[in-house]
Amino acid sequence: MIRHLRHFIQRHEPPGQALAHLKSGFGAVLAMTGIGGVAVATGLPFLLAPFGATAVLLFGQPKSPLAQPANVLGGYFVAAMIGSLAVWLFPGAWLAAAVAVGLTIAVMLILRVTHPPAGAIPLVAFASHFSLPLLVAVVSAGSALMIAIAVLHHRLPPTQQYPLRLES
Repeated sequence: MIRHLRHFIQRHEPPGQALAHLKSGFGAVLAMTGIGGVAVATGLPFLLAPFGATAVLLFGQPKSPLAQPANVLGGYFVAAMIGSLAVWLFPGAWLAAAVAVGLTIAVMLILRVTHPPAGAIPLVAFASHFSLPLLVAVVSAGSALMIAIAVLHHRLPPTQQYPLRLES
């Protein structure tokens, strides 16, 4: 029994350097501060829970394909469009929210813009009843701001390459 359980508790992430981990946490603080500042300045609801998960990828796993700008922007755009459409067609239908999450995942995979935190956006759309333009504006501007902060942040020592460069 213990032999089978060990696969559930074994850590697969390689150990890292404490300074790099602290820098990752600091980057997330900067990004959330920027998002919060935009929220206060505009009065718009920019502090969305999925952005916290995006910060984990952008600052903690910047080499992941899931953290690349095309995935972040594309994933959030797909999710906002599908979530808003589902709310418009089936307001208040919890089953439509579930279908919208599944459809969002499928479309992100098909388009190769998978960004796991974006999978929560259809649920945000159903819970908040944001209009389509507002939801698209918030997730697009918020994710673009986080990417911009990540690009600058990863140029500080210890440096990380972000975004990843295409092989020629």
